[in-house]
Amino acid sequence: MLRLNGQQSQGFTLLEVLVALVIVGVALGASLRAIGSLSKNSDHLRAAMMATWSAENRLSQIRLVKEFPDIGRSNFPCPQDDLPFICQQDVYATPNPSFRRVEVIVMDERFPDRQIIKLSQIVPNAL
Repeated sequence: MLRLNGQQSQGFTLLEVLVALVIVGVALGASLRAIGSLSKNSDHLRAAMMATWSAENRLSQIRLVKEFPDIGRSNFPCPQDDLPFICQQDVYATPNPSFRRVEVIVMDERFPDRQIIKLSQIVPNAL
């Protein structure tokens, strides 16, 4: 504390106040950045979960109707909630002609080059 004319001064100096403001500003900036990162991660996790549901829906449909899909590739819309997904189904032959391998790839319609999820299953010929 400073003494002026023999009196004791109370309070903080301007330098101490500025240092405290800088510390608080840095802490707030770091907090906002962390919150933004958590929000972005949450959006990616939600998209991955919804994409998984879309792929599982198609694979379940194949199992339930006992479909033996033709070999080749097909695309179809498979939206979930407000997310505009496109599903790509690839069907491959296996060494055993009684089975086929089905892969479902889910992509965001807005970013078709970015694959979100890919699920596979082996499908038996029900005949």
